[in-house]
Amino acid sequence: MDIPLSEIAKLLESELIGDGSVQIKTISGVNEAEEGHMTFIVDPKFLSALKKTKASAVLIRADIKCETDIPQIRVKDPRKAFKILADALAPPPIEFPPGIHPTAIIADDAILGDNISVQPYVVIEAGVTIGNNCIVGAHSYIGHYTTLGNNVKLYPRVTIRERITIGNNVIIHPGVVIGADGFGYDKVDDKYVKIPQIGGVIIEDDVEIGGNSTIDRARFDNTIIHRGTKIDNIVHVGHNVEVGEDSILCGQSGVAGSAKLGKRVVLAGQAGINTHVKVCDDVIFGAQVGVPNDINKPGFYMDTPAKPHMEVKRRWAQRRLVSEALKTIKKLEKRLNELTGEKL
Repeated sequence: MDIPLSEIAKLLESELIGDGSVQIKTISGVNEAEEGHMTFIVDPKFLSALKKTKASAVLIRADIKCETDIPQIRVKDPRKAFKILADALAPPPIEFPPGIHPTAIIADDAILGDNISVQPYVVIEAGVTIGNNCIVGAHSYIGHYTTLGNNVKLYPRVTIRERITIGNNVIIHPGVVIGADGFGYDKVDDKYVKIPQIGGVIIEDDVEIGGNSTIDRARFDNTIIHRGTKIDNIVHVGHNVEVGEDSILCGQSGVAGSAKLGKRVVLAGQAGINTHVKVCDDVIFGAQVGVPNDINKPGFYMDTPAKPHMEVKRRWAQRRLVSEALKTIKKLEKRLNELTGEKL
């Protein structure tokens, strides 16, 4: 749906500079934008790219000085404005009407709430309870005695094994596996013997889990993902892990068995938490950080083993200084050899 710039300015309650009749159909990055697209500038370092853009208009932070021939909408908070604009320009959401597809296989004693959509080739086992307004995507599996709250959305090919508890307003993307056995083995007579994994998984309200991520069931008790946590694609959460409220686990990060993460913990891409490690609230781990020991102080951590980022930066700076000093010493050594005729 095309929207004139004048209407966008009203929607964002912002200043418009230029032709308000220009029609905008979508938003794009400054380098990818075409005619009819609106791009955005949050950082002044991208102003040079704006000179070459094919966009028909730009959304720009109000305090950035900019000279451009295309119309501008100037806003105080571009990220907030971008979300509002994206919602306005987005195509209508895909709707899944209530009903049960005839190819779905549902146990006789399963309890299904009101206004739910069960799509083709779904399997719902005995003892399952599903709340109101839920969507169960095609080819998904819900194991015995599992409970889903209200407003849960399972995209296609989600696997939820037995005795799992899912809260309200949870979104689970394709390929996710919840409740696979934890990776537990004992070595007996030089052979690995499986340790039974008889616990469960609890996913609390308002959690979102990205595609192909896995959350293992506990050996005993439960693996727990607390309220509001968001998990990216291809993330592994091991058995008996507990992830605190409003945490973020980015792509390819991993949390080994029995680790405990506090509230508002962030794992950047490929960060790894060792088994039984405890992390306090309000900790951010950078990309590819390894965490072998407990973290008891909030802050931003980098490197392996994880250290406070300022300490890591100082160490990097010291390495540079040492490298430069070695080069200087070699030059002095060469000059001394030339002057004395002796090799040190």
